[in-house]
Amino acid sequence: MPAKSSVELAVARIRALVQERRFADALRTVDSLLVTVPENRDALYLRAHSHRMLGDIPVALATLSTLEELHPRFSRLFQERGQCYVALKQAPKAIEAFLRAVNINPALPASWSMLEGLFRMTRQAENAAEAAAHVATLKKLPSDVVTATALFSDGELAEAEQITRAFLLQHGHHIEAMRLLARIGIERDVLDDAQLLLEAVLDLAPEYQAARFDYAQVLSKRHMHQRAQEEVLKLLSVDPAHRNYRMLHALTCVGLGQQERAVELYKDLLTGATQPADLHLSIAHSLKTLGHRDEAVTEYRAAAAARPGYGDVYWSLANLKTYRFQDSELTQMYAAESSPSTAPVDRYHLCFALGKALEDQKQFGESFQFYARGNALKHAETRYQPEMIEANTRQQIEVCTPQLFARGNSGIQAADPIFIVGLPRSGSTLLEQILASHSAVEGTQELADIPRIAADLKGRDSDRPLYPGVLAKMGADDFRRLGAKYLKDTHVYRTGKAHFIDKMPNNFRHIGLIQLLLPNARIIDARREPMACCFGNLKQLFAQGQEFTYSVEDIARYYRTYLDLMRHWDAVLPGRVLRVHHEDVVDDLEGSVRRILDFCDLEFEVGCVEFHKTSRSIRTASSEQVRQPIYREGLDQWRNFEPWLSALREALGDAVTRYRE
Repeated sequence: MPAKSSVELAVARIRALVQERRFADALRTVDSLLVTVPENRDALYLRAHSHRMLGDIPVALATLSTLEELHPRFSRLFQERGQCYVALKQAPKAIEAFLRAVNINPALPASWSMLEGLFRMTRQAENAAEAAAHVATLKKLPSDVVTATALFSDGELAEAEQITRAFLLQHGHHIEAMRLLARIGIERDVLDDAQLLLEAVLDLAPEYQAARFDYAQVLSKRHMHQRAQEEVLKLLSVDPAHRNYRMLHALTCVGLGQQERAVELYKDLLTGATQPADLHLSIAHSLKTLGHRDEAVTEYRAAAAARPGYGDVYWSLANLKTYRFQDSELTQMYAAESSPSTAPVDRYHLCFALGKALEDQKQFGESFQFYARGNALKHAETRYQPEMIEANTRQQIEVCTPQLFARGNSGIQAADPIFIVGLPRSGSTLLEQILASHSAVEGTQELADIPRIAADLKGRDSDRPLYPGVLAKMGADDFRRLGAKYLKDTHVYRTGKAHFIDKMPNNFRHIGLIQLLLPNARIIDARREPMACCFGNLKQLFAQGQEFTYSVEDIARYYRTYLDLMRHWDAVLPGRVLRVHHEDVVDDLEGSVRRILDFCDLEFEVGCVEFHKTSRSIRTASSEQVRQPIYREGLDQWRNFEPWLSALREALGDAVTRYRE
């Protein structure tokens, strides 16, 4: 284990003084520590606890208020607040505090015990019985599992995982410990391990509904929407009124493209909702996807009214690309963004929204500052490592040689899929809309199936991934099996047309895998001039993923890596990828459409030129733009910001000229 820092050692000394009930000494030490680390969670908590034990309740409560501003999801601060109100003989406030504690962290025996007593004292027999049941449940669990659950609930994942793994090594299969380890995996985004653990739990305890709910959530996060929906329907058959089950059911409908059904489910959930803002937001997203812009705007505004300062709402309005904010909305946005109490997630959403609003007003300097601030805030919470992408690119080039593809008889021969690859903001949604306007082509969405196959091939050791090296060791039967699996898993998104589009842009990293699985699939590389493409990404706040887009250096390195890998695919798979430059489509729409359709062996249809008339669900950021006729003005929008983009141009290097190769 790594050595403890000086702050951790100081906190440990303070905790020892508290355990020895030397509260005055603990206060002197903690106050000295807080001079250097005023936001330290544990120091503030121990300060509040010591003041309470010395009878100074007002100071304890004031310290807890500071702690809540800094760490609002720390359960033990609410437990400590409950104890303060017990000392003041204020039962209602004590109950409220203890309930907040156990809602965050259900593994707090002291809070449940206090709630049992307080409920009995206030003659709430039913609530007292429920609290007593929780106390009894926790007493039945091994102490290590209770401790690890409490640590997990307060975000201390490393220590929780260490305790849980040690317990399972000693005691073997224990469903609560296995479920907890799976939940830790979910928080760490190790979803494949979490899925396996929860499958094992459900094999041992098929009626364990909490574990099944976790399992359905994992499947949804892994974009296995059909399987997730099957699991959530099992849960609803047992408890049809359960709000979390109903929410997940709606989410799986969104994942499966069943937007109308999702809207119905979300609207049903509005009845009795204590926090309706998220529901209005979800309804608006689905309406936007369906092309019902005005109805979507109404729902976005309802979400803003239900929760002032809700950053995601304002960014979603800005992300319509065609929406213009009212002066009153801008006033609210400025106020929320500048407020010290605004959460980071709301703040960076507001920064991106203000960047777009000011760009529309041609205030480009101030707009750039908000985009830059939003990117900095978002980048600070990402875990993106460009070195890993670049290492994978080198491995793809080393492994995916002409000899690998010369084996023949590989994969499934079906020509159903049309892959559109490239970078986000490269014109890929326009190409998708053009192709989806053809009578023989199904427009789906950004399907996660190829990345999931690649992730499964990597294995479980993230430090030594097996993919792409494993491709050289696999046989024709392996590729046929995975090709068949891809077609089977994507069938749910189809309605019977001969071809369908998979528009996951980052699939350019897996063209070798696609060739081995589906050698007759069509692959189109949507490419855009690098300054326009990269700045377009820097202006975009994505709902998930695409973590390479939140800094100038990262997006420039990613674009250069993309060019390197696409050059390799052109060399080892000549003629397999059709390159379509966005600028060419704008300059010569019909000529580009004919070229694309010829490549896909499709007859020309005028509807592909009149793509903006096609009515279909579109989930990407360009959804409103591709519902309008094509326009040239967007090609050079980045030039409005050119005075601030010298760092981007420098980081791109020769990519600004070789992108046309």
